[in-house]
Amino acid sequence: MAYEIMPNLIRIGLAGAGAFGTQHIAALSAIPEANLVTIAEPNQILRGDLSNAYPGMSLCAEFEELVTDESIDAVILTTPTPMHADQAIAAMKAGKHVLVEIPLADSLADAERVLAVQQATGRICMVGHTRRFNPSHQWVKNRIDEGTLSIQAMVAETFFFRRENINAKGEPRYWTDHLLWHHAAHSIDLFQYMTGSKVIDANVLQGPLHAELGIAMDMSIQLRTQSDQVLTLSLSFNNDGPLGTRFRYIGDTGTYLAHYD
Repeated sequence: MAYEIMPNLIRIGLAGAGAFGTQHIAALSAIPEANLVTIAEPNQILRGDLSNAYPGMSLCAEFEELVTDESIDAVILTTPTPMHADQAIAAMKAGKHVLVEIPLADSLADAERVLAVQQATGRICMVGHTRRFNPSHQWVKNRIDEGTLSIQAMVAETFFFRRENINAKGEPRYWTDHLLWHHAAHSIDLFQYMTGSKVIDANVLQGPLHAELGIAMDMSIQLRTQSDQVLTLSLSFNNDGPLGTRFRYIGDTGTYLAHYD
């Protein structure tokens, strides 16, 4: 079936059609108000696959072609992490709203640059903290909002086995993922979302850097809010056992566990 662009809907451009880009394509197809009109993907083979899967879809090789398209209202960035900050800034300056796949940036300075441009342009710039919307976490959040549960502590474990530079599909990467800027950011955002209280104390420990990847493969994070709620977060790329992420919510009226991945 040929891809059809519908009028009067939010017109979206997607940058990057790798492991997570394809997930966004599938998600957008299920949202009636969203209209994916253009995909920018530098890899010629992936562009060919997209052309076969979505006949009629507008494809281009360069992000610049996407961001200068005046017909596009918003841009989704599923490009490599080191590109996120500059591309988000370029999109906002071009008048686009932006959804950035996590992480927003791989340095505090770059994240602050993005924030400054967002405040100057007034464009929406949101980060893909999808964990907030997972049904397990929403179940707990609903009880917090209705006043039947207050979080006292949260314990999270993120354990993977990734000693080679590969993506979620097991394919080679030319950039390196990171426990802190990617995986820890998910759980820290969730902790802030669930508690609604500002973090005032933080302790972080990391293990030795991997000889080839150049990143810490093991990490421990502790946070405390101004309401004295505590997060304990353990992460590892060295875990050759059950994989995934596990959460324990310790509240004043019950303890709840969420397991997935």
